[in-house]
Amino acid sequence: MGEASLRGGGDWLEVVEGNLPFIVSLPHTGTTVPDEFAAGFANTKLTTRDADWHLHQVFRPILPAGTTVVRTDISRSIIDVNRPPDGQSLYPGQATTGLCPTTDFDGTPLYRPGSEPAPNEIECRRRLFHEPYARALGEQIERLRARHGRVAVLDCHSIRPRIPRLFDGTLPGLNIGTDDGRSCLPRVQAKLEAVAEQSPFTWVSNGRFKGGWITRHFGNPKAGIDSVQIEIAMNAYLLVRDENDYGAPEYEADGARLLQQTLSPFIEALLQP
Repeated sequence: MGEASLRGGGDWLEVVEGNLPFIVSLPHTGTTVPDEFAAGFANTKLTTRDADWHLHQVFRPILPAGTTVVRTDISRSIIDVNRPPDGQSLYPGQATTGLCPTTDFDGTPLYRPGSEPAPNEIECRRRLFHEPYARALGEQIERLRARHGRVAVLDCHSIRPRIPRLFDGTLPGLNIGTDDGRSCLPRVQAKLEAVAEQSPFTWVSNGRFKGGWITRHFGNPKAGIDSVQIEIAMNAYLLVRDENDYGAPEYEADGARLLQQTLSPFIEALLQP
């Protein structure tokens, strides 16, 4: 990644520092479940079922030299760093998963009965993982904003294309989230929508997914921070035979090429607000 440098925040936290006014956040590609947190889970395979499988492998080859990357390797089943630290729902009245999820997206319990994390355990995980991730991302935003005056944050996600508990039917290939236009400049959203419209994928802005805590918390276009979430349906880049294959899919670079051809101009639009 050219001029970028790598510094650690622990083995689980990756921060790659670059000098472009552009940050990529990858909060859900992790699959690591530390031993000290594993005992209560009913089935360790379920702890990674909802991972954003291989999404970092999709993005890395197309990121411009000088991109800053913040990524956690911890499974979202331990703690979801894209949820509010106080545990409030981002989608009141709709099915979702929490700060320390107790079910997967399908509603299947993650823990053995009585083994769900207690409040003190949730607070421990928040301090160990959520707080350092948010701090690292905030520090990178301020570093680059001080240098450039403006910075774009792309919070990257993917999800199975069919999850009846969360949404009806099949999810569009590209889901742009800007907190209903509050997390970025209107012209930035318009440029991203124009890229999506020219792509071979179905798309929507601020549909089922409007942007998680990262997008909503850090996005402040008046202060020079354009924050956007991209939620990608996994069938846009994973070659799977049936629904069960999304549990731990293999990555095939050929399957991602068409998506990468769309994501490259998407990134360019963010770099030139």
